Amino acid sequence: MDMDSASSVVLQALTQATSQDTAVLKPAEEQLRQWETQPGFYSVLLNIFNNHMLDVNVRWLAVLYFKNGIDRYWRRVAPHALSEEEKTSLRAGLITNFNEPINQIATQIAVLIAKVARLDCPRQWPELIPILLESVKGQDGLQQHRALLTFYHVTKTLASKRLAQDRRLFQDLASGIYSFACSLWSHHTDCFLQQIYAREEAAALSSLERTLLSLKVIRKLTVHGFQEPQQNMEVMGFLNAVFERLKQFLECCRQVGPDSTCREKLEKTIILYTKVLLDFLQYHPCAFIPLIQRSLEFAVSYIFTPAGEGVTFERFIVQCMNLIKMIVKNDAYKPAKNIEDSKPESLEAQKIKTAFFTHPTLTEIGRRLVSHYFLLTEEELAMWEEDPESFAVEETGGDSWKYSLRPCTEVLFLDIFHNYSQTLTPVLLEMVQNLQGPTNVEDPLQLLMKDAVYNAVGLAAYELFDNVDFDQWFKNQLLGELQVNHHRYKLIRRRVIWLIGQWISVKFKSDLRPLLYEVILSLMQDPDLVYLESIFGLLFQLLQQVTECDTKMQVLHVISCVIERVNIQIRPYVGCLVQYLPLLWKQSEEHNMLRCAILTTLVHLVQGLGAESKNLYPFLLPVIQLSTDVSQPPHVYLLEDGLELWFVTLENSPAVTPELLRIFQNMSALLELSSENLRTCFQIVNAYLYLSATEFLQNYAESLCRSFCDLLKDITNEGQVQVLKVVEVALKVSPLLGAHMFQPLLPAVFRGIVDGERYPVVMSTYLGIMGRVLLQNSSFFSSLLTQMASECSQEVDQLLGSVIEMWVDRMDNITQPERRKLSSLALLSLLPSDNSVIQDKFCGIINISVEALHDVMTEDTETGTFKDCMLMSHFEEPKLSDDEEPPTEQDKRKKLLALEDPVHSVSLQQFVYEKLKAQQALMGDQGFGVLMETVDTELVRQLQEFLQGL
Repeated sequence: MDMDSASSVVLQALTQATSQDTAVLKPAEEQLRQWETQPGFYSVLLNIFNNHMLDVNVRWLAVLYFKNGIDRYWRRVAPHALSEEEKTSLRAGLITNFNEPINQIATQIAVLIAKVARLDCPRQWPELIPILLESVKGQDGLQQHRALLTFYHVTKTLASKRLAQDRRLFQDLASGIYSFACSLWSHHTDCFLQQIYAREEAAALSSLERTLLSLKVIRKLTVHGFQEPQQNMEVMGFLNAVFERLKQFLECCRQVGPDSTCREKLEKTIILYTKVLLDFLQYHPCAFIPLIQRSLEFAVSYIFTPAGEGVTFERFIVQCMNLIKMIVKNDAYKPAKNIEDSKPESLEAQKIKTAFFTHPTLTEIGRRLVSHYFLLTEEELAMWEEDPESFAVEETGGDSWKYSLRPCTEVLFLDIFHNYSQTLTPVLLEMVQNLQGPTNVEDPLQLLMKDAVYNAVGLAAYELFDNVDFDQWFKNQLLGELQVNHHRYKLIRRRVIWLIGQWISVKFKSDLRPLLYEVILSLMQDPDLVYLESIFGLLFQLLQQVTECDTKMQVLHVISCVIERVNIQIRPYVGCLVQYLPLLWKQSEEHNMLRCAILTTLVHLVQGLGAESKNLYPFLLPVIQLSTDVSQPPHVYLLEDGLELWFVTLENSPAVTPELLRIFQNMSALLELSSENLRTCFQIVNAYLYLSATEFLQNYAESLCRSFCDLLKDITNEGQVQVLKVVEVALKVSPLLGAHMFQPLLPAVFRGIVDGERYPVVMSTYLGIMGRVLLQNSSFFSSLLTQMASECSQEVDQLLGSVIEMWVDRMDNITQPERRKLSSLALLSLLPSDNSVIQDKFCGIINISVEALHDVMTEDTETGTFKDCMLMSHFEEPKLSDDEEPPTEQDKRKKLLALEDPVHSVSLQQFVYEKLKAQQALMGDQGFGVLMETVDTELVRQLQEFLQGL
């Protein structure tokens, strides 16, 4: 790309690409996409975004195209990779000056420099760090800020590299620049503090920005730049200085007030200081031990004493609570059960914690958590009144447990209560005792306090198991509170029903449940006491009424639990839900997590409906199709639940349908993913085999076999077994078609047996597969033997002898009685034979047969005779107790298949007898007698004992 002529056409295309007119925009984007691989394109982009005279939007777009190009074409191995000459020129151009006037563009340039640094620094770009450090020292304010911004992004990116070699390089960098970074941070911090106390807000804001950036740099260097930071005096000095700086900055918050222009960035800096401590504690818990005492003193004083009044803010309180929590529950700070086995560091940390968490300190923390931080705020109460759904969603915390005050408070309470329950249990029980009896509805503070205390008792349910007689409390106190109808008492009614939910799986007598159900129904404003119908109907009404996605998800979760609990008894009541779910699915197109909840509900619904679930197929099958199609973006969220739904649908399907068969087209791509869902994928394949082996194999065996061949090239032993088990099932349900369809996989199985596969589970599966082929498809076994003999340049009989010998030798690898019987039946099927090799291995075949007889024969104590315990003569519907789930359609198919399986339909005792008699008839009495003499006399005695009476 000629630079002079190219600049104008690229500039024109970028200008058009910023247009709001799609007729102009689309062709320009297509042209830029074509230029991405042209030599010189990125040099033109560099010149454009470095030209401050051009339109901001055009320059912004040029930076973005450059940044995307780094991801795609900077690596040497990338297709259409940039030349080394152009990359050298680009690296030099990126750090020529740091004077970008637009903040957003400056940030993007810093990010793209960091992207290049990740790939090239320090080897191909050794000058980057020295130039940045020199620029940071400069007097020009803009240049200094932009260089510091870039320095931060480069440091952040290099710190994120995780390979050992990259970490060593970063540690070398850290040791070289740490002193400079500390002095830079200290200088800008001092400047800010002087300016803020002098009320020079504009200058203070500029210094604060630099303080924040330099602190971000030093945070990365401190946390990731040293293998043993406790041995570096500068690092430990900086960490100790953090506490003093935090106090100074918190006092600044008091001075500047909430409306100051500095306030937002001031709070960000304070939070960043706490992040330094939290990160260091996470990555270097042992190095943090000298800081435990000071950290606890600092955090506890600011959030549990008057010292924090007027200066703390919510996010800071959350960070302090996280700091206490991480110290309290850190495994590195807990001695081993046997003190002698404890590390000195653990003992030291435990000693510091014990000295700090005295009885008065713990009592005060416990009381303050419950009586101050657990209280619902005016904003929360107002939100509950105005939008109950949003309030319920907000209160549960979702993914924000680390950052939201209420859930963070509850987690800290739980962790401290768990670790110091002996001290805190009496404190909490006293608070409960003080609130016995109905609370005055005219006293809002007392209502809030009772709500908070009940919340604490619910959270600590497992810890309080031995200290609270919950059944008595329910009957004597809580039941009455649920029946107080005053509108102000709804706060307590809500908390009590939640509290019971916390305790019901911990300590709640079953004979109290009918009483509880009646109360729940009355709370849901329905007098109908036919529990299942009523509860399910009310839940369905609630599902229709609520509008928040999170609330719908919670209601669906409860519906799923009800369906799972009552199973087939749900069938009369699900009609409305079945009609509503397709509408809800359509409405939730933009809400994948809600769709996940719908999938889970469908899983339980299909299990409850059993074979009747076929009536759901018009809705169900398209849902499965979408959820398991990796070419559709939603699969990222829906795949796991979609696969489970697919499997249970097959399990409960009474018969295959063309639409159900067609969904399997999704499977090849799923198997290519080799994800954690592979096991479910194999279960689905097996389910199709049990459902309709012939149709399934005729349609999909070829593609499935290709997928399996690819998988077996790079898979764990456990994964290999899972693949082979599918082949084994195919041979079981359709011996002839299965062997034919999976023929490409069988030579590897054969070789594995001959070579003596060393992993027992894999060998056992190999022998299971070959046993099926030999027993149920002997002609195929003969052709496979001939093929393998040709490949191995051996005689057929010689190879057969090797197989039998290895089979006998590795019989102990087979642990399942079914497979052991199968091996015996398979090797016995070689008899009668006049083949000298088979006769030579006769002793081994008898050995295996006697072992299998021991496995499967049980003695009838009345008659003294033996019978094969694996024999099944007919199929009966099992009689179920109330707690047992009915068999699925697949369970029934497996039972019917077992009736035809030689393992369950052929008596091993009878089979051994018949084969020996046939061999005797073939060889004559004398020849057979000689053959039997090759067998150990003890084995012969045991064999005769098993065969007596035949």
